[in-house]
Amino acid sequence: MSGNETAAIWGMNPQLVAILIMSVCYLIIFSERINRAVIALLGAGVMIVSGILTQKTALAGVDFNTLALLIGMMIIVAVSERSGMFQFVAVWGAKKVKASPRGLIIVLPLVTALFSAFLDNVTTVLLIAPVTFQITRKLKIDPYPYLILEIFSSNIGGTATLIGDPPNILIGSSIDLSFMDFVYNLAPVIVIIMICLILLFDLIWGRYLTATNESREAVMNMNEFDCIIDKSLLFKSLAVLVGVIAAFIAAKDIGLDNGTIALLGASVLLLLYTWSSKGEDRDARVQEIFNMVDWTTIFFFTGLFVIVYGLEETGVLARLGQWFISLTGGSLNKMMYLILWSSAVLSSVIDNIPFVATMIPMIKSMEESIGGREAMMPVWWALSLGACLGGNGTLVGASANVVVAGMSMREGHPIRFMRFLLWSVPVMLLSVGIATVYLYFKYTY
Repeated sequence: MSGNETAAIWGMNPQLVAILIMSVCYLIIFSERINRAVIALLGAGVMIVSGILTQKTALAGVDFNTLALLIGMMIIVAVSERSGMFQFVAVWGAKKVKASPRGLIIVLPLVTALFSAFLDNVTTVLLIAPVTFQITRKLKIDPYPYLILEIFSSNIGGTATLIGDPPNILIGSSIDLSFMDFVYNLAPVIVIIMICLILLFDLIWGRYLTATNESREAVMNMNEFDCIIDKSLLFKSLAVLVGVIAAFIAAKDIGLDNGTIALLGASVLLLLYTWSSKGEDRDARVQEIFNMVDWTTIFFFTGLFVIVYGLEETGVLARLGQWFISLTGGSLNKMMYLILWSSAVLSSVIDNIPFVATMIPMIKSMEESIGGREAMMPVWWALSLGACLGGNGTLVGASANVVVAGMSMREGHPIRFMRFLLWSVPVMLLSVGIATVYLYFKYTY
């Protein structure tokens, strides 16, 4: 069904109906008054009932490669974290800098950024934050600077790879980008941003963070190997993770989609995890891991794909694309910078997933007028950088921010919205400013 053939109920203009459905759904999603998955699925259903889409065309709009990639990686992470490998790395890193409070300004954000490049940001902070509380408690120092640094690092580090942040998964799956495409084009600027972030925090906080020799000795006496809960599972998880990442890197050569690789890796790890179990225990283990998959996010994505496809089928996004071209005068450079900064600002106050899901077909509609996919690649990288880095703009800019704030509140170290803004806005502006310079020298200079 093309945009010209789409009909809607009550004889209304199908474009207006699609915009109305999308607007109501997004407003409710952003208000967080109702579960976002429920609203997305309701919106998808209304798109079909209204006549904008049929069930067949709605299913055609669902990106199953993205869903497979998300589910596969969630399963791999759920099994892997049971080995204790992530906590091991955090404690090991703290001991490598002799439990120096100033040294932790380097270690904790680097570990967070590295994990966020391969895990989702929420999982990363759920693993790192408790270790941070444990270490700072022993050192008798304020955990606040480390926690906000970990928030920033999780969003920055996740920008570097295909699987590090949901917007990248959406973009990569939509235009068939490989794992190495993201590493090659985004990892260099992420390294620069992380270095600047650590230097900034060291300059401001470093000289004030001190601990007694006795407190540091308490951390040095921690045994990182105590974090390893299951050594056998550790080796199995590492083997599968290495295999999956290697397959991501070679995906184009071996002719496999990223979703297939992730689900295959998840299946292999589940098999290894349950191999020695019998009967009900084996089934219970599998069920337990499946329960740890974030099905809310999966169904949210599913409904969102259908809502956005309704906008695409009715021609709304094509019109927006043409308006965008006229706004920038067809200049690729203006378009790149506008996408970067508008994505960053909007993603700091609203969920970047629906924003990116809407932007993808709109940018696709502009490609032919601008010179094709290759010519538009700077714009795609600008969208990724803006949407991911913008998550650092406010305390509600990314899920990881909210999760750390909640954990910190329970520990008696609340992260207040306004105090966080004093750090988050400068960090977001600095990050996007560095990204602007990077894009200029890479694609304009």
